[in-house]
Amino acid sequence: MSLEQIKKRKRNKKRNRLIFRTATLAVLLIAVVFALVSNFQKDKTIYSVGDKAPDFQLQQINNNNELETVRLSDYEGKGIMLNFWATYCKPCEAEMPYMEKLYPEYNEKGIEIIAVSLDATQLVVNRFIDKYELTFPIPHDTRGQVMDLYKVGPMPSTFFINPEGEIEDIVEGALTLERLEGHLQDIQPN
Repeated sequence: MSLEQIKKRKRNKKRNRLIFRTATLAVLLIAVVFALVSNFQKDKTIYSVGDKAPDFQLQQINNNNELETVRLSDYEGKGIMLNFWATYCKPCEAEMPYMEKLYPEYNEKGIEIIAVSLDATQLVVNRFIDKYELTFPIPHDTRGQVMDLYKVGPMPSTFFINPEGEIEDIVEGALTLERLEGHLQDIQPN
């Protein structure tokens, strides 16, 4: 191999390394730009007391094992207790019997309890519903869309929404029977 051929090989290797490094840098730059743009486009709204509760649509399995759509806007004019929970959350499990105990009475008074499950599988939720004989709507947020929309932190988290559709109060953590009843009384339609 001649000296000229060796120099040519070295130049080709250098050029190939430069192309590889440039391509790698370009891919990283595109990934960073994509991450930044995606982050800026996310809805960062944090809803607080007095804000209009954002509408959503989720599916639940009804008593006939059919999918049923639950929309917050379907309960317009009612007081709404919007609860976010999961079967693996012990405080969530502790407050469920209180919710079921008060549901028939307050449902007649124009209040709806919607307990959004954040569990991964519907089977676990169905077993939980059967165990506690729950009768209020329990839609399943499989992809965490509604949880993200409401910026839910600790579980359980509960949003009490008045008949005008405004958030009346937000409670993070489990509710006692007395506290739960007090909040339900606050959101009763007149």
